[in-house]
Amino acid sequence: MTTIAVGGETLVLLPERAAWVPAHGTLLVADAHIGKAVSFRGLGVPVPRGTTAATLEALGALVARLGARRVVFLGDLLHSARARRAAGTLAVVERWRAQHASLQLVLVRGNHDARAGDPPARWGIDVVDAPLALGGLRLSHHPQPAAGGYVLAGHLHPGVALSGGARDHLRLPCFWFGRSVGVLPAFGAFTGLMPVRAQAGDRLFAIADDRVMEVPPPVVERLAVPD
Repeated sequence: MTTIAVGGETLVLLPERAAWVPAHGTLLVADAHIGKAVSFRGLGVPVPRGTTAATLEALGALVARLGARRVVFLGDLLHSARARRAAGTLAVVERWRAQHASLQLVLVRGNHDARAGDPPARWGIDVVDAPLALGGLRLSHHPQPAAGGYVLAGHLHPGVALSGGARDHLRLPCFWFGRSVGVLPAFGAFTGLMPVRAQAGDRLFAIADDRVMEVPPPVVERLAVPD
């Protein structure tokens, strides 16, 4: 189990691309992008089906294993307004929600949520603007410092580019922790990676299968911030 202390809180970094705050019984998930695949198909782009179900299945398994009382989504729960109108996507989410009726769900609005609109009221999700205080943490979508605590955010879909001695290259999702802001990897089953360049003193934790391992910051590079 990989842990890091930020904002006076212990954070457990999970290979499922989420973070657990045991003192608060809270699971943190960034960038689920539910309905992204159906949004792409609506534009004529051939992409895999079943990604929403896979994302929610992974989330349900984490909730059960950890005994989480609350899940906080760090923005971009729904990918688009098209996803919010897709009957199949809505049905999958509502079946999952019925199976976890006692679980508290909170959404800290992100940029995609602003375009998609708040989730349907029947999903029973508390929707708030950033930052949301959780002990010494400030939960947000955009990775920007906030007064009063250490920020945990999403938005960037961070990844590391690793190179081997035989000119091998591998890109892996990662957790990225700076002095005042930490960024979680994207949780959704259908999301990309955006390599980042760390600053001096930053810590990066790459996810490889069922392991989370710290890697040295010089192995990464920064590209444009994804929308």
